[in-house]
Amino acid sequence: MSVVTTTTNAATTTWLDRVGRANLVMMGLLLAAFLAVGYPWMWKQFGPWGFSAKHMEDWGHAYLVPLICIFYIWKRRDQFAALPVGSCWTGLPMMLMGLMCYFFFTVGFSNHMFQGFSLVLTLAGLVLTVLGPAIFKASFFPIAFLGFAVTISEMVMNKVTWGLKLLASEGGFAMLNMMGVETELVGGNRLDIWLPAEGIYHPLHVAEACSGMRMVVAFIALAVAMAFISCDKWWKRIALIELAIPVALLMNIVRVAVLGLMVRYVNPDLADGNAHTIIGTILLVPSLAFFFFCAWLLDRIVVDEAPERAKGGGST
Repeated sequence: MSVVTTTTNAATTTWLDRVGRANLVMMGLLLAAFLAVGYPWMWKQFGPWGFSAKHMEDWGHAYLVPLICIFYIWKRRDQFAALPVGSCWTGLPMMLMGLMCYFFFTVGFSNHMFQGFSLVLTLAGLVLTVLGPAIFKASFFPIAFLGFAVTISEMVMNKVTWGLKLLASEGGFAMLNMMGVETELVGGNRLDIWLPAEGIYHPLHVAEACSGMRMVVAFIALAVAMAFISCDKWWKRIALIELAIPVALLMNIVRVAVLGLMVRYVNPDLADGNAHTIIGTILLVPSLAFFFFCAWLLDRIVVDEAPERAKGGGST
């Protein structure tokens, strides 16, 4: 009976008991202050008239980022519960640096992107200060992953992804011609599609939405989430993450080709309007399925040698 009682008491010593009342109070106050300070940015990002809502096809994935972080922590709740908890004042400079950067990019040089990254830095410092290095190390991924919820500025994305825009145009041009649709590539980012019935070329502008610019961030976020949630080895995670940009580029090439086919065989007016968004949304489904397939394949093509050796040693 005494053994059972001791075991039961140890099991009922929860993580909250080990944190302590003082740390819980400090954690609650700092978290409330963090939410109060960051609320204007969060509203501008996630509110009904924020970046994610107004540009759902571009930055709608930001709504899923906090949910993925919560799922990651919940999936490893037993691991977190076993970690030591304690205040670590070395996190205070990190938290103060994040706050200073946030106020600078709010009052001094207003920039929504850097405001968001400053809040992520502040949260990292808060976790390290209140919960200690063990919890901070275990929660580093979900904290860093919150950066994918930040809308990247147009200037930065245009510079980074200009090459993808040209590749999407060239890939769509090649694919359409291979399918028998006479197409001319003009200026690197415009396709002129021959319409036999009218006897003219109809222009299809490869807009930013079809350049890989928007999809790259969402695909990298998806790949990183799947890599850290479903893969246990670093080389598998890296392999899955490296697929993000090629898959995003391939999907954009397919999107351009599908738009070209619709211009040629359905209605030339589909070159403009909401067709870009609709086709892109539809293509996200096979893209997601492809990532799941790659994660499944990585788990099965490689057999861990340690268990096999253990089996061999046992049989001997």
